[in-house]
Amino acid sequence: MLLITCPHCGPRDATEFTYGGDANVRRPANPEALTDEQWADYVYLRDNPRGEHDELWQHSSGCRRWIEVRRNTYTHDVMATGLPK
Repeated sequence: MLLITCPHCGPRDATEFTYGGDANVRRPANPEALTDEQWADYVYLRDNPRGEHDELWQHSSGCRRWIEVRRNTYTHDVMATGLPK
């Protein structure tokens, strides 16, 4: 069982959360200036790292807030949780 500690609700089973993607991807400052290819890269292309990685999760069956989770994608160990940056 994967436990994720919500900063608002405490430790909860991962089934209460919805994965929201890479926490390091930032929306382009001026999306209107992007070409279609650049926009497609932003929307669809993501790294698939092995090891420690920062992710966004929503506590969808709890407080419904977004949290940032530092997780090892190989071992599934959760190293840290906190509020999104």
